[in-house]
Amino acid sequence: MEQQAVNARGFEAAFATAAGQVTQLPWDQAVAAVRFEDLSPVSEFPVVPGRRWGPGWWWSATTGRHVVHGSAAMRTQLMVLDRDPAVTGLSERPVRLLWREADGQVRSWVPQLFARYADGTGLLADCPSSPAAGGNRARRAQGVLEAACARVGWAYRCLEPPPAVVAANLRWLAGYRHPRNQGPSGLRAALAEAFAGPRPLADGAGAVGDPLQVLPAVYHALWCGLLTTPLDEPLHEEALVCADAERSGGGSETRLSAVGGQGRGERSGRHTR
Repeated sequence: MEQQAVNARGFEAAFATAAGQVTQLPWDQAVAAVRFEDLSPVSEFPVVPGRRWGPGWWWSATTGRHVVHGSAAMRTQLMVLDRDPAVTGLSERPVRLLWREADGQVRSWVPQLFARYADGTGLLADCPSSPAAGGNRARRAQGVLEAACARVGWAYRCLEPPPAVVAANLRWLAGYRHPRNQGPSGLRAALAEAFAGPRPLADGAGAVGDPLQVLPAVYHALWCGLLTTPLDEPLHEEALVCADAERSGGGSETRLSAVGGQGRGERSGRHTR
């Protein structure tokens, strides 16, 4: 792919069409015309003999479809993005960016993740397992991709893993992300009423009904942001939970939850973990 012709005036985007044919367009044109969230991978994640972790599938609550991940670090970032209410689409390795460097050599890079936001902008991201992953080539590509994305109003990020406690809490809540866990009609309103003010998780669930039936709905509501709790502390039965008044149909809210200093409905710029 790196030997393909590249417009000397800018970046090129190579991607697979619905028919499986790889095509190439100027970057600006591809951003305007192509739904990156619907593309198949332009290259597959490798299966490395002897490596303990291989490619897997993440079922996305955002899209209702599976997204392939190539590492534990990438799966964690998929989980975080999948919970962001501003994200409307997710895909893996949808595009290869190509550019010509000053020495005339054509270089390319395939970001691991793409996220579409509700405002139409996009995020291209990589999920390194450590700051040194990818070496000098990754660091050079980072600057190029940041410039390419900034030119079209998008963002490129090397996503840092969330703190261990936050990641563990999200993994637990992600187990209840499927809509089947939201429970019967009326349960959402009952949870909002029970947790109208900060209340221990087990106490509020018990006030609504049989905990065996109610707790899955509580965890689903915490995943969706209908209920909030501090995710930088271990999640347990005494954790204080409160309804998100805005998302539950109430008035002004007092937000308790924070992931890296941001609640689920709040973003400072774009996803940076």
